[in-house]
Amino acid sequence: MSALPSVSAVAAPTQAELLDFVRRTAADTELIDSLPLDPEGRTWVRLEGPGGSEAWLIGWPPGTGTGWHDHAESVGAFITAAGELKENSLAARLPADGWKTLELSDDVDRERRLPAGKGRSFGQHHVHEVLNESTEVHAVSVHAYYPPLPQIRRYSRTGQILRLEHVERPEDWQ
Repeated sequence: MSALPSVSAVAAPTQAELLDFVRRTAADTELIDSLPLDPEGRTWVRLEGPGGSEAWLIGWPPGTGTGWHDHAESVGAFITAAGELKENSLAARLPADGWKTLELSDDVDRERRLPAGKGRSFGQHHVHEVLNESTEVHAVSVHAYYPPLPQIRRYSRTGQILRLEHVERPEDWQ
């Protein structure tokens, strides 16, 4: 007797599918314009992402950013819908666990400018920071992650020294 394949299994969205979702969502000008913008801090609205993914619409006042962080085992994608964002990232795969401080080599830093309509996808354990460096203009972006974020690890950085500062869980930002 042979087992029948499971029909209920739904394929997890790929990085390309997440990127396609954030692109389509960013093109919805009515949705983008509906996000309340705060002059002091970031604002966000949770969205329904594809295939059970977690998605967010985020407003960035001038001069704000995320600080260095990663999204643990989740893959993701984001796109700038309005304004311009800058992403600083590390082109190195860091160990997932078991460390508090790392010395980075000199060649790991990457910088991307993401004006409206530009975005990117990324894999697991992608360490980055996202910034709105404008002094006058809000930015708005769309983000999607799969699996839904199990945690975000926050880091501090001084020169080439990266230090794990704390771990946030979903209940911290719901």
